[in-house]
Amino acid sequence: MRMICLKLRFFLILLSFTTVLHAQEPPKEFKALVDSLVQAGPRSYSQINTPMRPYRRDANLMKYFAAVCEEKRYLDGLSYAYNQEGTRLRNISQYEEAIEFHKKALEAANTADNVEFRIFSLNMLGVVYRRMESIKTALDYSTEALELANRIDNPSVGIKRSKNVSLNSIGNIFKTLEQYDKAIEHFGLSLKLEAELGNTRGMAVNNQNLGECLEAKGMLEQALVRYRKALEYDIEIGSISGQAICRLSIGRVLIKQGNPEASLPLLAEAEQQARGTKDQQIISEILINQGWAAVKLNRLDTAEDLLLQGIEIGEELNFFSDLSTAYALLSEIAERRGDHKASLEYYKTSEDYSHRVTNDVNIRYVNDVLQRYNNDQQNNQIELLNRENEIVKLKLRRNKTTLLVGALMLVMFTLILYIVYRQYQLKSEKKVMALEQSMLRSQMNPHFLFNSLNSIKLYIINNEQKNAVHYLNKFSKLVRKILEASSVRETSLEEELETIELYMNIENIRFNHEIDFEIVVDPEVNPASIRIPSLLLQPFLENALWHGLSSKKGNKTLRVNVEAPEKGSILITICDNGIGREAAQKLQENKVLKRKSVGIANTKERLANFSKDYQNRFDVSINDLYGETGEASGTCVSLKIPTL
Repeated sequence: MRMICLKLRFFLILLSFTTVLHAQEPPKEFKALVDSLVQAGPRSYSQINTPMRPYRRDANLMKYFAAVCEEKRYLDGLSYAYNQEGTRLRNISQYEEAIEFHKKALEAANTADNVEFRIFSLNMLGVVYRRMESIKTALDYSTEALELANRIDNPSVGIKRSKNVSLNSIGNIFKTLEQYDKAIEHFGLSLKLEAELGNTRGMAVNNQNLGECLEAKGMLEQALVRYRKALEYDIEIGSISGQAICRLSIGRVLIKQGNPEASLPLLAEAEQQARGTKDQQIISEILINQGWAAVKLNRLDTAEDLLLQGIEIGEELNFFSDLSTAYALLSEIAERRGDHKASLEYYKTSEDYSHRVTNDVNIRYVNDVLQRYNNDQQNNQIELLNRENEIVKLKLRRNKTTLLVGALMLVMFTLILYIVYRQYQLKSEKKVMALEQSMLRSQMNPHFLFNSLNSIKLYIINNEQKNAVHYLNKFSKLVRKILEASSVRETSLEEELETIELYMNIENIRFNHEIDFEIVVDPEVNPASIRIPSLLLQPFLENALWHGLSSKKGNKTLRVNVEAPEKGSILITICDNGIGREAAQKLQENKVLKRKSVGIANTKERLANFSKDYQNRFDVSINDLYGETGEASGTCVSLKIPTL
């Protein structure tokens, strides 16, 4: 039924688009322009777009142009008109209708045997499907467009621009797959080619995309530079929608940097511009980010109202990623108000939308297509090398045997090198995987899970419902953070500190809250911008608790200090006032049930892998602390970690 309604809706739009009403008769000068253009019959996009550019966003004038082109069977112009209408509908989030117009444009281009318009139409379909988060379909269209463009020996300016659109689209696919380094590579190549063509709009788009990748990697300052550069280009060309997106991005980064107040004017201006363009997706994102800023400023009522507005738009148009973010923020608001039941319901809804975004079938399909694309590229390179070898053989016919033997030896040598390299690579990957599995086991050991749940159960038995819900929420957050962190190799220092704080809150229940735990961060250190190996610090806290503090009588303290003693590195120290390593070793030897100490070997290996891309080296040291009279007064672990 829904498909029938969509087809009927498109038929009505197409009918109104291709029907010229006498009540909306275009100006004489425009009619004269259309007549001369149809009579000349140019076949390239630039030749049609140059005179039509001032009118291409006027739906009524494009209707007239399409009707004349259809009547005169000028299919190149008809493809142009359909694509312009599809772009207009895409910009106001009417994606289904936009797809139908771009498909009609593709059909006209195929009938006219116009490769340039065929590539352009395929790219436009890829852009729409990408906006709809239909990743596999988007990649199909973008890949087909790029393959067509690569087959042309002397491409026109229009085909070069379409090739850049394809590169940009594939970069966006890598970005969706969170393969940010590959995405940055594609966007950088596209940006360079756009600069050679002098395409300001393309430079704005690629700077914006580079900013989004850098932001996802936690490189917030570098992302701001790209966003502001994109904003300059969008202001230069007068792109209102582009300016709205850039201001939204800058505002979002300011919130992440802990400056929500500064983000509000930018988001307000972005909202005004977005409402002018009627782009519902951008409006939804802006409202949600305004709600996020309000949460950070503790304006909970305002935040809730903004988030609900964003959700209303998002649910109507199935913006799953935006909905996941909005419901997560509503969960935080409910928790702050003490409404734990509502907080849990919002959290479940957020997780449900998050799972829809990362559909496993789509991701597997995309990876298969990406592999096929890479294989095709390699096959093309091999074919080119074979042709060059044939030319060499013709020129050096008398040395055919020698060349053949040499080629075989080269292939065998290359194959041997490749096999050796692959063995080394597989060993490295296996080693990293073993380290990550060991790291996850140390975080999620059965003793910790059993004891934590036992402590929460005690609250329930004692009818302390508020404490039980409070610590159950913390326990669930901790487990979620550990599972999320275990799927990535790096995380921000800010996320790591939040994880260990949750861990200590849970462990402190079983110590009857006797442990005085504190995290001290030097004001010159920005935890949000510093990357470290994920789940790095918790094993040291566990050692301090169970070997240093569990047997300690009286005051128990545990301090985590973060400072930057020199440029290019940070120093994290974890100090306790426990009984010291020597006394802990003696107690351990006398115990029947021995608790294994979490060693630092895995940590050193993980830090060694992490430090390969940095100039400075890492360092891990453990020092015993002694009082004035020489008695043991605790242990201090120092971690020196390189940074950018």
